[in-house]
Amino acid sequence: MLQMDKPQKKSEVSNEISPYWKAGWLEMDRVFDNFRRDLERSLSMFPHIGVPSFPTSAMSCDIIDEGDKFMINANMPGIQKDEIKLNITENSVEISAQHKEETDEKKKNYVRKERRETSYYRTLSLPEKVSSSKAKAKMNNGILNIEIPKVTPTPKSKGSSIPVQ
Repeated sequence: MLQMDKPQKKSEVSNEISPYWKAGWLEMDRVFDNFRRDLERSLSMFPHIGVPSFPTSAMSCDIIDEGDKFMINANMPGIQKDEIKLNITENSVEISAQHKEETDEKKKNYVRKERRETSYYRTLSLPEKVSSSKAKAKMNNGILNIEIPKVTPTPKSKGSSIPVQ
């Protein structure tokens, strides 16, 4: 027997146009990174047919809030400091880098050569406004360290020790 739904009251009707994303933007960024990684893994099972491509590598990043500044550590193996471009706005950091090997190595009998060109690109949203003119960056052993002072520092919260039962 067909059951009819009773009409909703005006207070029960949702006025939202788009669905509500319960997690923050950083979580959405993580979801897209996982999707891209899974897609690349799936496509890598097919044989390589020699179509020119633009290889990009996944760049793992850590963002640390130190109260008065943000510290960002990004893994970028194989990249030299002069190959990195940073663009820092008041609430985001754009990191890009490209490395190309220009040497001709016809003497070696490569079966597969994947390290000829590497590029990285990532945009990171920051939860607070930063002073981009005072930012500092340093490349050390394949890890890019970026220090960006906040416009208004936030005090570090004092944690309390809670016993685990």
